[in-house]
Amino acid sequence: MKYFKLPDLGEGLQEAEIVQWHVQAGDMVKADQLLVSVETAKALVDIPAPYDGVVAKTFGAAGDILHVGEPLLGYEGEADAGTVVGRLEGGGNRQDDQFFVGAAPSTREHMATRATPAVRQLARQMGVELSALSGTGSDGLITRADVEAAAQTQQDRFGGEKLRGVRRSMALNMARSHAEVVPVTLFADADLHRWGEARDPLIRLGKAMAAACAAVPVLNSWFDGRNLSIRQHDHLDLGIAVDTPDGLFVPVLRDVGNRSPEDLKAGVSRLRADVEARSIPPQEMMGATLTLSNFGTLFGRYANPVVVPPQVAILGAGGIREEPVAVAGEVVVHPILPLSLTFDHRAVTGGEAARFFKALVQALEQPD
Repeated sequence: MKYFKLPDLGEGLQEAEIVQWHVQAGDMVKADQLLVSVETAKALVDIPAPYDGVVAKTFGAAGDILHVGEPLLGYEGEADAGTVVGRLEGGGNRQDDQFFVGAAPSTREHMATRATPAVRQLARQMGVELSALSGTGSDGLITRADVEAAAQTQQDRFGGEKLRGVRRSMALNMARSHAEVVPVTLFADADLHRWGEARDPLIRLGKAMAAACAAVPVLNSWFDGRNLSIRQHDHLDLGIAVDTPDGLFVPVLRDVGNRSPEDLKAGVSRLRADVEARSIPPQEMMGATLTLSNFGTLFGRYANPVVVPPQVAILGAGGIREEPVAVAGEVVVHPILPLSLTFDHRAVTGGEAARFFKALVQALEQPD
């Protein structure tokens, strides 16, 4: 059998949930014919056939989650290196080991439990302790089915509903951030009394963030904590957190500093419409260099926004409020925008964050 595996769906997308198969075993398919529709944490994706052939087997049913590199579909015919792309994540028996590429587990791991690298990865993702399992494979090998059964037992014991799609991705990303990032949050207020009457701050916030990135570029970076390396970006690709009934989406508004406010406003409208329709292309959800959470449109003043690696900062904007301020010894009422900047202290110093924040507020307080 020739395997076609779940392909790389883009940066950060390591799994997908099967929504609907469009072929079945025995079907003759042509190259680029639609095979299956899947849902990632970002969007709905249609996966086409890589080449002509007869379907021997489909892996997984609607609702199942597959990881990148796991077999998606089997073609009739003999397997060969040219058609087995990436890593086979099956792990059903020892013969599966021939498909793995890369370093083998340590000798200590093999002595403790017998499982393929793919099954070990699956166990980590599902929170299953391999040492507590008895393998049903040959010679006691722990299989994918063993891990899934243990995970199901844990879920049945706890009860509740299993997270899927966007909410599952959010849970994983938040756990990753908590484990890796060293967060520090600064708070400040922007006085908007020099603005006109219209107070939709999103575009102004984006432009102010771009100005701050020009002043202190280190906050517009990606950081690799494992290798302790940092990569600064020469323009701002702004992730904009969008709340939906399905969970949190973060589409990316490209090159914010070099676009006009009118162009940016039209771009935001397109992104929001695509998110609401769940038709946004996956690439439009990737590559953000800095993120804005405009939670104040819902409720709230200050927050501790969560930095999601590899980014090193996120800005939270609360709701604009009319507040008393002291001006030349007198009390006047001005519109005040509360702001919260969280940064990863592994990559950014307090001084850099403070200078960035000051530049941002100064840009934001300029008149229309």
